[in-house]
Amino acid sequence: MTGLFSRGPKDPQKKKNVQKLKEIKKLVKEKKYAQALKLGTEYLQKVPNNHDVLFTVGGIYYLKNKYKTAISYFDKALEIGTYDIDVLLLKAYSHQKLGETKRVIQCCDKIKEIDPKNKSVSNLLEELNL
Repeated sequence: MTGLFSRGPKDPQKKKNVQKLKEIKKLVKEKKYAQALKLGTEYLQKVPNNHDVLFTVGGIYYLKNKYKTAISYFDKALEIGTYDIDVLLLKAYSHQKLGETKRVIQCCDKIKEIDPKNKSVSNLLEELNL
């Protein structure tokens, strides 16, 4: 009966994956975005549902002004962590840059459900004169 109620199969690559994630974050911190992006996308081919890496890669695309690509990564991250305010906020900013006001409002509404006093949302809506 041992292992009958275990959480699931163990990831044989877990140590390697944790190391890769640290490496990606370090590259971002050092503003080596091209390298971080390359490592992040390679990582996502092996581990497609890593919330942190999806958010990080989306964030890099946001910094590179590739908002539509960023949004696609943010959407995938939100499938995993529906209530992640940071992801929702960057997604809202991306939609703002694309002039998609309705979608900005949708993101802001969702953030307000989670954190009604979120200052960033208030500022963003103020910028849009809403």
